[in-house]
Amino acid sequence: MAAKLKVFRTPIGFHDAYIAAPSQKKALEAWGADSNLFARGVAEQVTDAKLMKAPLAQPGTVIKVPRGSTEQHFAALAKSKPPAKPDSKKPDTTAAPPRRAKKPRPRPSRAALDTAEQKLEAQQQALDAKVAELEDQRAGLKEEITRLRTAGKKEQAKLETAIVAARRKYDAKLDQWRADS
Repeated sequence: MAAKLKVFRTPIGFHDAYIAAPSQKKALEAWGADSNLFARGVAEQVTDAKLMKAPLAQPGTVIKVPRGSTEQHFAALAKSKPPAKPDSKKPDTTAAPPRRAKKPRPRPSRAALDTAEQKLEAQQQALDAKVAELEDQRAGLKEEITRLRTAGKKEQAKLETAIVAARRKYDAKLDQWRADS
């Protein structure tokens, strides 16, 4: 089923451009418009039967109809005032007085940034000091561990010597006991 055609109109210079199209989007495409002329109030849907007759006879074709006669155009042109010639003798009173320069906006404050950076630096220094203290403690503990191991090995060697001597004595007495029994 073919879409129902509607007639749309937009002014183009001294002419009105009419088109019969199924939607506003198709009408805008036919006119080659880059923006939505309907939203800006420049284009409209036509409901007058006399104005709809020609576009409906040729759907999809842009039909240009002059807006007024040539005489009307010239008459409107004659009514408009010609531009005034500049007179260099008179000062221009219509020009607006020069604007005072705006005060430049003040530069943003660095106070918050500086405070945050100082806090970071203080935290980093405290961390470095604590780590250095722990490193010193670690070095001291390492020396103490080495000293304890050395002393422990000496004590262990003495005790092992004592065990060997005690075992010899025991074995000798055990051998004598077996021989006596």
